[in-house]
Amino acid sequence: MTTPSAMRTRLTSLATALRHFHSALLDVARSEYEFREGHIEGPFALYNLVMNHPHFQWLRPLSGLMATLDEVIDSKETLSERHLQDVRQALGLLTGGMDTRFADFYAGYQQARATPRVRETEAQVHELLDRLDA
Repeated sequence: MTTPSAMRTRLTSLATALRHFHSALLDVARSEYEFREGHIEGPFALYNLVMNHPHFQWLRPLSGLMATLDEVIDSKETLSERHLQDVRQALGLLTGGMDTRFADFYAGYQQARATPRVRETEAQVHELLDRLDA
């Protein structure tokens, strides 16, 4: 059995890996946007687009999962294996392509997988999940 402190460390590692994955997906979406619309002037302009422009909407479910995971890690709640399984299940819903609520995410994710960085960061998330289960 994993102690709550060790579980917090495990979930923090997973949150870091998910941020790298999200960053890779965001880079793809940003490149596509800039190809069509022109250069994005700085991080605040990008933030505004990510939050409000339909081109970036597909990323929002993963952003929400990451925010929820950060809230869980920062909470005073005792963490358990169930929290890890919840993240795994949520990630499976996003990347599995079976849940129509996440069809936009899945379509963008599938397109972005053509880039090496997305594949690498996704593999790192899955490798970490496998190690955390061991």
